[in-house]
Amino acid sequence: MMPIPSRPNAASQNSNRISRYYLVREIGRGSFGAVYSARDPIVDRNIAIKTCNTRANTPESKQSEQHFINEARAAGRLNHPNIVTVFDAGNDNGIAYIAMEYLQGTELGKLNDSGKAFTTEEVATISWKLVDAMSHAHKNGVIHRDLNPSNIFMVADTEPKIFDFGIARFPNRLQDQEGEEEDTPHTLFRNNLLGTPNYMSPEQATGKQVDHLTDIYSLGTVMYELLTQRKPFKADTTAGLLELIAYKAPDAPHEVNPAIPLVLSQIVMKAMSKRPEKRYQSMEEMAVDISRFQRGASRVISTYDDEEPEPQAKPRSPALIAGVSFLAVLAAGAYYFLR
Repeated sequence: MMPIPSRPNAASQNSNRISRYYLVREIGRGSFGAVYSARDPIVDRNIAIKTCNTRANTPESKQSEQHFINEARAAGRLNHPNIVTVFDAGNDNGIAYIAMEYLQGTELGKLNDSGKAFTTEEVATISWKLVDAMSHAHKNGVIHRDLNPSNIFMVADTEPKIFDFGIARFPNRLQDQEGEEEDTPHTLFRNNLLGTPNYMSPEQATGKQVDHLTDIYSLGTVMYELLTQRKPFKADTTAGLLELIAYKAPDAPHEVNPAIPLVLSQIVMKAMSKRPEKRYQSMEEMAVDISRFQRGASRVISTYDDEEPEPQAKPRSPALIAGVSFLAVLAAGAYYFLR
């Protein structure tokens, strides 16, 4: 758990400040910025400050700046207890910043990597809160497009917070205002892979246009890993992983571990359907089924098709082979300037 930052002393206030915020200490750093624990003297509260250096004039820094601004705009549209709260954003002498709530806890991804095991009841509680949060986001026109355990912060045993909306789609995002073309293919942006491969939907993995249903698939993969303590797919190469995501159905959670309740396994498999039209069509639908499980239902998905045939991989054309290889190379150098 991070210690609560103390108030800065007078001698340090002038040299460690962004806008009106006093920086207490650095808690993370990346290629184009850093995250600090800080203090807002106006409302007298501890906050986190995320920064991005906008002075560099390179394609990479421009891309990071756009993702940074998009993160502030997307998260700033939302007000939900399970989404990180953004208080303010701006630019101070070439340093863009986002002031957000100061979270104490651990990334869900780090908990997974440490071997943390959640009970099925805890998985259901965490998942319902994530689904409810994304229902709120979708109602406000925000599609996250990179839901994964590293973008979920656990502030308590069953209290998640979604963050990092850098590649989210939403009305009036920066690229749209500047008249830039759509992400084509929609898995890419300025020659970088959008999203985290293990949690990509099949449509992301194959470079197709995505909508809110991509977030439903990604939350299904998060649930899958929480239940089984393993990822749905494993491959030696990113190209191989993307192909499995696109064309291979994973083992159902209850097949991996018979102790996993069948109903939770069905919820996961419905959310992770290869065909978007076979998934839950809204986060609200998914939340209803999770709630039914929490109330003791033994089977909640009347429309779940456990006999759904796997999509068949089409014969690979040279263009497709080149595209998958290109995505694999890009994935090796993911764009995130700060994790």
